[in-house]
Amino acid sequence: MNQLPQTAAINTKRPPPGLAVELAAKFAAYPRKAGAALMEVRGWIFELAANDPAIGKVTETLKWGEPAWLTPSRSGTTIRADWKSKTPGQIAIYVNCQTDLIDRVRSHFEGILQCEGNRAIILPLDRPLPEGPVKTVLGWALTYHHDKRKR
Repeated sequence: MNQLPQTAAINTKRPPPGLAVELAAKFAAYPRKAGAALMEVRGWIFELAANDPAIGKVTETLKWGEPAWLTPSRSGTTIRADWKSKTPGQIAIYVNCQTDLIDRVRSHFEGILQCEGNRAIILPLDRPLPEGPVKTVLGWALTYHHDKRKR
């Protein structure tokens, strides 16, 4: 039986870094609820990175016009997140479709996290984000290559 990874106790509550100008403009353009949810996801990414030396520094940028987070240490795979006007009641977190991350999400979080295809996790905005499952998935993405090398 697959077990979920144990999450280390969070020792550090450092705030995420300030937004670069282009990212600040992108976040300011989101509707209030979507922007707040995306900022929450952003905060979790930086929190996980601050508490796991295997991840190291996280670089934040726009990739295909969407907020994206990369690990220059190459410990993980790129994470993107966005809100789209054609689906206004949700945000999505995107991972590389060449990974097994969405398959893992489906096997561990069926009924909790909704997946779309082999690259997206859909998070409805009409309820609180499921912090534990989302942080677990973000942790998997941030350490994807590091963990793969260990296997």
